[in-house]
Amino acid sequence: MTLPIKIRILAREYYQLSDYEEHDFIQLIDGEVMIGRSLTLKHQAIVRDLLLLLGLIARETGGTAFTAPTEVYLDVHNVYEPDVLYLTPDTECRLEEKRIVGAPDLVVEVLSPSTAKYDRQEKYEAYQQYGVNEYWIVDPVHEVVEVWQLENKRFKRMGAFANNDVFESRPLAVIVNVKDTFTA
Repeated sequence: MTLPIKIRILAREYYQLSDYEEHDFIQLIDGEVMIGRSLTLKHQAIVRDLLLLLGLIARETGGTAFTAPTEVYLDVHNVYEPDVLYLTPDTECRLEEKRIVGAPDLVVEVLSPSTAKYDRQEKYEAYQQYGVNEYWIVDPVHEVVEVWQLENKRFKRMGAFANNDVFESRPLAVIVNVKDTFTA
């Protein structure tokens, strides 16, 4: 039995693809091009609420919040579009015209059937490797926020939070109430 051969490309080749120009939600994950599908209204509402929450915090702290299709360039094989991301005022990321270079301080991925595997595996590993300080995986079906914080260059699971649960976010320096994430 022969296995299919995966062809990996580099970011410079990725940026030259016609698909790159034609799609708003396209990512390079471990050298493979992934084109996103249209999102559910609930997914979009969660992203909106998270952007509002992080935007208000950014206004107070001097940080910055973005949503997809903001690109995050991690390396020549990994160019992601997180659902939501946050940069602290003293971030080490470099902001370019079309992308952020480096690991954001906080990344939020809202699970969908087409992306859940990548959010929990490849992206999780890359976010850990490149030093994302905090990673939230939001499950819109079960209305749970799973929080991972970087400690000694490894993600430590802080917990899975639902309903009226609260947790402390280090990059945001606030207590987050999970119900603020699922208002839709």
